Amino acid sequence: MRATFSNTTAVPVLALLLNALAWGVAWWPFRQLQSLGLHPLWATACIYGLAASVIGLWRPQALGQVVRLPSLWGILIASGLTNAAFNWAVSIGDVVRVVLLFYLMPLWSLLLARLLLGEAVTVGACVRAVLAVVGAACVLAGLAAATGDMRASSASLADALALLAGFAFALNTVLLRRAAAVPREGRAMAMFLGGALVAGAAATLLSGAGDAASLAVTWPGAAAAWVLPVAGLALAFLGVNLCLQYAVARLSARVTAVVLPCEVLFAAVTAVWWGGASLHLGLVVGGACILSAAMASVWGHARAAPDRVAE
Repeated sequence: MRATFSNTTAVPVLALLLNALAWGVAWWPFRQLQSLGLHPLWATACIYGLAASVIGLWRPQALGQVVRLPSLWGILIASGLTNAAFNWAVSIGDVVRVVLLFYLMPLWSLLLARLLLGEAVTVGACVRAVLAVVGAACVLAGLAAATGDMRASSASLADALALLAGFAFALNTVLLRRAAAVPREGRAMAMFLGGALVAGAAATLLSGAGDAASLAVTWPGAAAAWVLPVAGLALAFLGVNLCLQYAVARLSARVTAVVLPCEVLFAAVTAVWWGGASLHLGLVVGGACILSAAMASVWGHARAAPDRVAE
């Protein structure tokens, strides 16, 4: 049955747009926290740690599920890598390029679904993967022209983090499919706890190497400036996660495939408007290729299964 847009679908679509908006503009608060002396990794650890605590208070059994079920351990690590790498990347790199490189999911999903789920490699999947790689090449080709020598090292680190985040996100998606029978609160706890533990561990290592200020250095003096924003962001991330769960349960995959890439639009507009970013031809062409591959990937999965009509 074909899904139709009505008053019953308007609310889920708005919830999905809110999720895309939140992730599209997430770079800005992380950069503000960094300017207050809180490294993006420490910010991620604090935000996701608070969110995990809220889930633990709301569903006390969730933590026990994470401890007992090995299927959630991989989700914990993959989700932690996703959030730690992405939040660090958007804090130090070109926001639009980072978000686009993150969307190389068709390539990673093709490989991981074959290795972990045993799914057949189709011609369409190969075409989408090639399109994504071509798009990434176009985006990265403008690196030398778009950045000067002083920014080259940070840009390279941001690009590497964006690629890592995209791969980890694809892995997280595959693992979530394998753990579909696990209660929702257990999966949510694994994802938020992963963000806290992985980011916290990485921040501790960087602090020991002198590449990031220790959290203790900013406490309690400078902490007064970022404690409330961190708490607000924790609640915001919990809220948009609930919006995402609410929306995907009520919308067809085809609608979701059209709405979610709006994150790139929100990131591009705010990066140019607030951050003084500039768009170049390689970024636009590469972005079009990557987004086309991402949308075609989800569209292909939607055609293979019946549409879900909004409840």
